[in-house]
Amino acid sequence: MQGNAVRSEKAVISITGMTCSSCAATIEKALKKVPGVSGAKVNFSNEKAYVEYDPASAAVDELHQAIADAGYTPVEEEEAGVDVQREARERETRSLKRRFIVAIVLAVPLMYLAMATGLKLPLPSFTDQQMALIQFLLVTPIMFAGYQFFVKGSVAVVKTKAATMDTLVALGVGAAYLYSLYVSIAIWLGGEASAAGHLYYEVAGFLIAFILLGKLFESIAKGKTSAAIKKLMGLQPKTAIVLRNDREEEIPIEHVVAGDVIIVKPGERIPADGVILEGSSSIDESMITGESIPVEKSRGSQVVGATMNKTGSFKFTATKVGKDTALAQIIRLVEEAQGSRAPVQALADKISAYFVPGVVAIALLSFVIWMLAGQGFAFALTSFITVLIISCPCALGLATPTAVMVGTGIGAENGILIKSAESLQIAHDIDALVFDKTGTLTKGEPELTDVISYESSEEEILSLAASVEKGSEHPLGEAIVEGARRKNVELRDAQDFRSIIGKGVRARIGDDEILLGTRRLMQEKGIDASRAMQDLTRLEGEGKTAMLVAAGKKLKGVVAVADTLREFSGDAVTKLKHMGKQVIMITGDNRRTAAAIARQVGIERILAEVLPEDKAAEVKKLQEAGLKIAMVGDGINDAPALTQADIGIAFGTGTDVAIESADIVLVKDDLRDVVMAMDLSRYAMKKIKQNLFWAFFYNSIGIPIAAGILYPLTGFLLNPMVAGAAMAFSSVSVVSNSLLMKRYRRSM
Repeated sequence: MQGNAVRSEKAVISITGMTCSSCAATIEKALKKVPGVSGAKVNFSNEKAYVEYDPASAAVDELHQAIADAGYTPVEEEEAGVDVQREARERETRSLKRRFIVAIVLAVPLMYLAMATGLKLPLPSFTDQQMALIQFLLVTPIMFAGYQFFVKGSVAVVKTKAATMDTLVALGVGAAYLYSLYVSIAIWLGGEASAAGHLYYEVAGFLIAFILLGKLFESIAKGKTSAAIKKLMGLQPKTAIVLRNDREEEIPIEHVVAGDVIIVKPGERIPADGVILEGSSSIDESMITGESIPVEKSRGSQVVGATMNKTGSFKFTATKVGKDTALAQIIRLVEEAQGSRAPVQALADKISAYFVPGVVAIALLSFVIWMLAGQGFAFALTSFITVLIISCPCALGLATPTAVMVGTGIGAENGILIKSAESLQIAHDIDALVFDKTGTLTKGEPELTDVISYESSEEEILSLAASVEKGSEHPLGEAIVEGARRKNVELRDAQDFRSIIGKGVRARIGDDEILLGTRRLMQEKGIDASRAMQDLTRLEGEGKTAMLVAAGKKLKGVVAVADTLREFSGDAVTKLKHMGKQVIMITGDNRRTAAAIARQVGIERILAEVLPEDKAAEVKKLQEAGLKIAMVGDGINDAPALTQADIGIAFGTGTDVAIESADIVLVKDDLRDVVMAMDLSRYAMKKIKQNLFWAFFYNSIGIPIAAGILYPLTGFLLNPMVAGAAMAFSSVSVVSNSLLMKRYRRSM
């Protein structure tokens, strides 16, 4: 009996209104209760929900409704686009700014009134009898400015049975306000005006002002963490000129479809991926390749969306548009990485889940203890409020995701696409890197490397060899012909071309028979090749394929071809060794050729003669020996090994397989980026640990002091307003520490 496969789709929903990591947990809980939802992750830093659901059981509207019911505002990513998301965040920042201004303008005179009597500051005479009323009128608008804390704090408890940072603020500020209101009503009903000394309106007012200020700074800073995404999205042109019904039309980029013929003029960005139909130009592809020199393009050349057209005009057929373009894939990878969670964050998430209820319990306990100790209601209430306010878990929730966002953003700006926070964390713990040889350490295409002449000139030897190979389709022959063309060597007409399998080729140029091939071919044709033996041994020892050239029954020279090293391969290997990493080469080539390449780049350990299907098994053996392995390959035939390794690193030269199978994709095909990925991981983890240390340290020290542990020894009790300022500062300091990562500079 066959079961029906459950369909699964992913929705990315932007959310506004979150104030801490507990809010993210609340939304996650609400989403997971929706029938058909199989998984939900909410990232507080980039304010997005990543939801997996069965479309047969759940609709996107239901996901939106669940978020709204939890007290937050959803914006669907697919419909909204980055502009709407950015506008929503900017609206939130403007709203926080307005509400903070209202709060601080009213809180300053409120504080003056509260402190005037004790400090003997001048006051108008009418305030003596109306102190409670004046303070009430000043603080109440402030409470409305901070309405979100009360609404979300209560919604979280009622609807999802989870307390959040908003719950702590609502309890602390609410207690100060309601107790002061109780005293005020007693005064208005005929009680003693001196009871105004027991008012806590200024505590409630200034706490709201401080917390709004902290949230404002946090909102501004969080906007900066996603600067890499904004920069990438800013590369996408807004319009395109297309040919429709034989007429040029300028249309919004969203309306371009695959198959459209698009016209690109000098100085314009290319709107989509495609193939040139007509015209030629030089195109700046540094966004994709990192190469600053423009690339010449003509009919049949592929072009990449968002790259810059420099000189000529051309028409091209769009093959990939919208979310299918290379740029969109890069943006998607970076966004998913920024939304993912590093394993180290699990500790912070676990603590946050129990943190708020624990804090409420500590606050109540401190209240009860001080009441039993005879310190009075006002003292006990101050302790209760201070514990609630200073315990905000925002810094804890921001510690990891902000560093992940900045770290993956730095990677993206440098052509290193780190696909998840887990990959970012694991990379710095790698013990050994296994490099595929062909196409990774080497270019994967043979090139002419040596020309040796025994009679006449090197140019003559190369002309003979290339002229013979002109009719060949063998990769080695093509390399010789290409080498001759690069050196501007004249090619002659050759007749009677014949391939001698396993030995070489022959052809006739003029009256001479030209031979190009192995020792055995020369021996069979009766040609003495003894004078070339020393050169052949040396070239083959360097991992090159050497071929003898003979004309008219005489040995003329030698040409050699090899799969040459990628630029900077040796530099990358040297740097990785300095970082304490083992470097291993894996290849299907024979051991002699492999050893020659390994010597050139400085690799001692070689796994040679390994079939493509056995590479994953070799990686597994290394893992079973206790090593954490990163596999570096081209992402096509290396896909199983990339998947098997703890971290798969692939070159992203346009292959979807590389993007799917690897954890880290190197857009620029530069092996030095492997070094940077390792180093960036180390740097990001250092920042995460700093953030977590200060977040834990802050709460570990702050809560006991707020509860009054120092009072019996020193007479010191922390003021709730100081606690509010410290709480705001802690969140801003963690985000700022993550933003300092932007000063990171690659070491090579």
